[in-house]
Amino acid sequence: MKLIRFGLPGEEKAGLVTDAGMFDVSAFGEDYGEKFFATNGLERLAAWFTQHAGECPQVPAGTRLGAPIQRPSKIICIGLNYADHARETNAAIPAEPIVFFKSTTALVGPNDNLVIPRNSEKTDWEVELVVVIGKKATYVEEKDALDYVAGYCLHNDYSERAFQIERGGQWVKGKSCDTFAPLGPWMATKDEIADVNNLRLWLTVNGQKMQDGNTSNFIFNVQYVVSYLSQFMTLLPGDIISTGTPAGVGLGMNPQVYLKAGDVIELGIDGLGTSKQTAVAYK
Repeated sequence: MKLIRFGLPGEEKAGLVTDAGMFDVSAFGEDYGEKFFATNGLERLAAWFTQHAGECPQVPAGTRLGAPIQRPSKIICIGLNYADHARETNAAIPAEPIVFFKSTTALVGPNDNLVIPRNSEKTDWEVELVVVIGKKATYVEEKDALDYVAGYCLHNDYSERAFQIERGGQWVKGKSCDTFAPLGPWMATKDEIADVNNLRLWLTVNGQKMQDGNTSNFIFNVQYVVSYLSQFMTLLPGDIISTGTPAGVGLGMNPQVYLKAGDVIELGIDGLGTSKQTAVAYK
């Protein structure tokens, strides 16, 4: 299945994407959040839709999409998880995953505007694969890690590099500005993706290809990352893990290139759709 949420910000309804289009499944009565995933929501929704598909209204083309997951308990990010990205930023290849958090208030729809923060001069892009946790995970073994995954999404892990690197402290300051986590268009369930560790991901700015990578180049693959994180914290249903970005970010260019108002950023991952954001100045 491909899960979507659609409608005005803060008023999103649950939907599904099928070969026949997008459908409103709000009559199922649940949003795609922690309780939904924790109570076998994917299986229950699939069974419900089999019975009620003919009664579900179609979502009109052009309807705004929200993030496909209701605000999670946490957004966990893995830094420098592609060797080419580590090299371009003059960083050492990490011996263990670099872990940081991104504020849940950064979460927006896949095609919502990117708001360049007040006083920002170094807003950067990062196409990433997101893993959505499907059930409570603590001390999970790597061989069992995918049993705890609900599905996968496309994510643009926007970063303000001066806030992140030049202002002291942890990276979270440069990662958590409003609109810095456009997610979607949909969450694809595990069965939709044959090999999550072999997916092409790409990003363009104003039509120019900036990033073109593959998750086969992960330093730490999805199973390892889920298992690793579960050694340090309990992962809750609906939690989001963003798994890092390949080479091609503005920080790694010479001279460096950053986003400005009017820029259009488009990105995609095999099987997870595409998204498009337009940069606007903070007002």
